[in-house]
Amino acid sequence: MGASSLNRFRVAAALLLAGVGAGCQGANDDSASIVGDSIASVAARRVAEARFRLPNDSSIPSGMLGASVRRGRALLDATRDSLREHVGNDLRCTSCHLDGGRRPDAIPFVGVYARFPQYRARNDAVNVLADRVNDCFERSMNGTPIAAEGRDMKDIVAYMAFLSQGYAVGGVVEGQGLRSMPPLAPDMARGARVFASTCVACHGADGQGTATAPALWGERSYNIGAGMARLRTAASFIRYNMPYGNPTLTDQQAFDVAAYVNSHPRPDFPGKEHDWPRGGAPPDVPYRTSPGRNTEPPRQ
Repeated sequence: MGASSLNRFRVAAALLLAGVGAGCQGANDDSASIVGDSIASVAARRVAEARFRLPNDSSIPSGMLGASVRRGRALLDATRDSLREHVGNDLRCTSCHLDGGRRPDAIPFVGVYARFPQYRARNDAVNVLADRVNDCFERSMNGTPIAAEGRDMKDIVAYMAFLSQGYAVGGVVEGQGLRSMPPLAPDMARGARVFASTCVACHGADGQGTATAPALWGERSYNIGAGMARLRTAASFIRYNMPYGNPTLTDQQAFDVAAYVNSHPRPDFPGKEHDWPRGGAPPDVPYRTSPGRNTEPPRQ
């Protein structure tokens, strides 16, 4: 069995297991999105959330800082064209962080600047915001990291800081991340039918994308280490955001389509087996991990 076929088999198996086992998510499930919050942890803290609000563009400061904010937004909207050497597929940052990271329940950037640094179980380390940005470059865009201290990163972070002004450090924002959903067992055959009737207009019959929307599988899509390769993440994104601008699918249809999409081959992510080194990988992670690499307790 070749590497691509093996990855495809592992993805399909993980999707089927995740549909019935996703209710057992642990506290270590922290890779749902760039905001650094799992679907489960966001749901648990909704009671203390701040209202979702967007700053007006007229409040973008003048001078160098304002130029940095505007360039950061432009980089996120045109990532594959502006940072071509760091993007290995047809996605851009706003393929997942919709409307320039300004849409609730679509992994928004609103408030994200106030939630870093933070500990992440997936890499067993304290991450700063630049680490999370580069995580997306390497996984979701199947590319390479940008310089953490370079102009591109500074401009991207400046835009996120602009969207986060006025939010309390460490606070929870209404609509951050993705909504939690009751776990449902997926049916890929049903998902294929829904995809054919609802999704092909934008993503193409072969899932390879169109001028309107990006590829959902294959070499031009996100790799297996991306958060969207997980059943629960993809299902929630689909349920509350797709079809774009008019989300109409049921919970079950969202899980079915997510399973169908993620059953297809996609690029590998070398080193993925080292994710969640302390164990506790969520059950919908579509690859094997090797816990125990680090047995020392987290430093206080």
